[in-house]
Amino acid sequence: MRIDYFIRELLHEYNCVVVPTFGAFLAHGKSAELNSITNTFTPPAKTISFNAQLTDNDGLLVSHIAKEKKLGYDELLQEVMNEADSWKKKLEQGEYIELFGIGKLLLNHEQKIQFQPEDSINYLSSSFGLSTFSVTPIQREVLKEEIEELEEKIPFIITPEKREQSNFRPLLKYAAVFLLAVSLGVTSYRTYGDVQRKQVAAQQDAQKQVSRLIQEATFFESAPLELPPINIEVNKRQLGKHHVIAGAFRFEKNAEKQVTVLKEKGYDAFYLGTNKFGLHQVAYDSFENPKEALSFLKKIKRTVSSDAWLLSEK
Repeated sequence: MRIDYFIRELLHEYNCVVVPTFGAFLAHGKSAELNSITNTFTPPAKTISFNAQLTDNDGLLVSHIAKEKKLGYDELLQEVMNEADSWKKKLEQGEYIELFGIGKLLLNHEQKIQFQPEDSINYLSSSFGLSTFSVTPIQREVLKEEIEELEEKIPFIITPEKREQSNFRPLLKYAAVFLLAVSLGVTSYRTYGDVQRKQVAAQQDAQKQVSRLIQEATFFESAPLELPPINIEVNKRQLGKHHVIAGAFRFEKNAEKQVTVLKEKGYDAFYLGTNKFGLHQVAYDSFENPKEALSFLKKIKRTVSSDAWLLSEK
């Protein structure tokens, strides 16, 4: 089963996609760039890298494939792990693995996985439709020289009649400036008067408000009120080592909403906290006995959601 298609889908929305027992593909934000040498503009994007140390299953990839194919979680988990094993064998045999739109994987001379990302796809959703393009710089000095050449080729001739009319133009300019100054002065005076009146009214209103508050304050005693102590009881729940996970959310408020919904449906749901990828996890229930946890998980996957999965602590 080829899983690179599902990895590409998840990289558009998430910054970490783990292939169980193999490694994780990470997406990092990259700002827009302008190359002054090639005069090319590159929009914001996500760059993809690979980390062979992140091999623990977080349920994201397997749950996504199971939902798309409408199959069981356990069955899809085994298929993904089989695909990861086939990748390892190819790398050990000296072959390389090419994931379309993601990059190429191969072993270096130290027998470590080396990743060469492919830049054909921009995984940043906000840059959808944007592509790299070239720009032409404006040559201001060249335009200035062309204008000077045109002025030399096309001389300006002023007839005597136009010269006589041009004598009145300075007078018209001075008159226009004078009228503009007078109108600005009147407008400024009116505006200043309005501002002054509004400030006086605001000060009067503020003084009335202060006086009212002082009068109201005299009706209360100066001694502070003595309130009875409030006893808050916190029920700490004893959790088991095996949790049936209902989902993992990027925002804590979404996780809290999910807990409320599940409790309304009768489940003993709770907020488990964040995992190492910063996702907020919500569980249907917690068990100390692994057999009880697996039985409850099968029931949930059969009757409620096929996306549920089991998280066991060491």
